[in-house]
Amino acid sequence: MAPGGGHAAAAAGVSSGSEDDDDEEAGFSRSYFLAKEKEPSSGKKRAPAAGKLSDLNLVDEQVLRASLAEIPPKHEREMEALTRCYKEQYRNWLFELRCGFGLLIYGFGSKKMLLEDFASTTLTDFTVIVVNGYLPSINLKQVIVTIAEIFWEQTKLKRKRQTATRSQLQPFASQSIDDILSFLNNQTSDNGDDNVCLLIHNIDGPALRDPESQQYLAQVSCCPQVHVVASVDHVNAPLLWDKKMVHTQFKWSWYHVPTFSPYKVEGVFYPLILASGGHAQTTKTALVVLQSLTPNAQSVFRVLAEYQLAHEKEEVGTREGGSQMTLNSHLTEFKDHDLVKIRKHSHGQDCLHIPLVSDALEKLLQELA
Repeated sequence: MAPGGGHAAAAAGVSSGSEDDDDEEAGFSRSYFLAKEKEPSSGKKRAPAAGKLSDLNLVDEQVLRASLAEIPPKHEREMEALTRCYKEQYRNWLFELRCGFGLLIYGFGSKKMLLEDFASTTLTDFTVIVVNGYLPSINLKQVIVTIAEIFWEQTKLKRKRQTATRSQLQPFASQSIDDILSFLNNQTSDNGDDNVCLLIHNIDGPALRDPESQQYLAQVSCCPQVHVVASVDHVNAPLLWDKKMVHTQFKWSWYHVPTFSPYKVEGVFYPLILASGGHAQTTKTALVVLQSLTPNAQSVFRVLAEYQLAHEKEEVGTREGGSQMTLNSHLTEFKDHDLVKIRKHSHGQDCLHIPLVSDALEKLLQELA
């Protein structure tokens, strides 16, 4: 009897514990539904939620950037010591470049000043071409054309004494990128002065992240007399390349070079989180972009802007003409940089519009002049 009584007591204890748990869950359930009953019904208008970022009174971005510029820098001596340490590696970097490797510089902080100092003090035997990969848009073909034109000029100088006739060559700008790369691959010389160094700030920049751009850059780096020095800042930058591009084309030699310098130049095109986009900042950004374009493109933009100011209630309609191809190429650049918007007119015609108020547009034209 005793063993049976023990089992009964244990069962009673388990049953009592289960009942307590059930009562607790029932209490939570009742509290939940009572709280839901106190909430306003879906048909009633609810008060707006508090604490949204859109409700904040944000400062103008130009004012915020000016305030950030006034903040005194910290740890200057430590940063200068780091820079001196990196400058001692210049000879090693040059040696690896001459051995056929590409230099890939990574680490926290802007590396723009350091790489340009390396180019001006150490790469004196190279023709250096600087590509600012942090810009919103880059004409990569124009970069490749510039490299080809440098080698073509060097070739003409060598042949000047040999022949008095001018060599005929189709302009590189009208050739395909593959044809230009074929020309570059045929350039060989034992003279070290004929080497070109392609210095790319932020090869992982927004305008160079697409696979096509990276493939073309990898092919350029394979050219016998072209050497590549590049920096990266994005944490996923290595995902831009496959094994072949890393080891047989770019031939990267990785260097961890954290400078801890602020991204003053690189960060101009990225809006600050706690700032509102004002017309002053928009004008400044547009001016920086326009100054990076060709004089012909700037002239086309000026014509569009002056017409828009003179006909504020109208929009510029696109017209067919003898230079339609050139105009379309400039308009593509403007659209890529968000300098021009295209809208449909009531008659179905494509119309151009510069998304700036009249005062900002007039100021932009004055500063561009």
